[in-house]
Amino acid sequence: VQLQAYGGGLVQAGGSLRLSCAASGLAFRNYGMGWFRQAPEKVREFVAAIDRSDYITYYADSVKGRFTISRDNAKNTVYLQMNSLKPEDMAVYFCAARVGGAGTGNDYHYWGQGTQVTVSS
Repeated sequence: VQLQAYGGGLVQAGGSLRLSCAASGLAFRNYGMGWFRQAPEKVREFVAAIDRSDYITYYADSVKGRFTISRDNAKNTVYLQMNSLKPEDMAVYFCAARVGGAGTGNDYHYWGQGTQVTVSS
């Protein structure tokens, strides 16, 4: 199983980025997908998740209204559209896959390698 996250980069505060995570080696439509992030010297935290088939979504309070998670089961890819970025959004962003549906905890079965998001003030 491979989860390849990409799309990170440097953006000014108020700007936007779109992260993508391409999955391979698993039956993608059977997995809930999530995005997590970890800032330096902080614990990894939940950002957003999307369920496997009914597309129910979950968001951390800190990103509600600014971030949107979506998925394309035909492309085995999950996306995170990030708008109105703030310096506190700066972190390494990880995608993850969870058997049986999405959740907000860390109990995901597979994790990607992460992509860096840097937000300048």
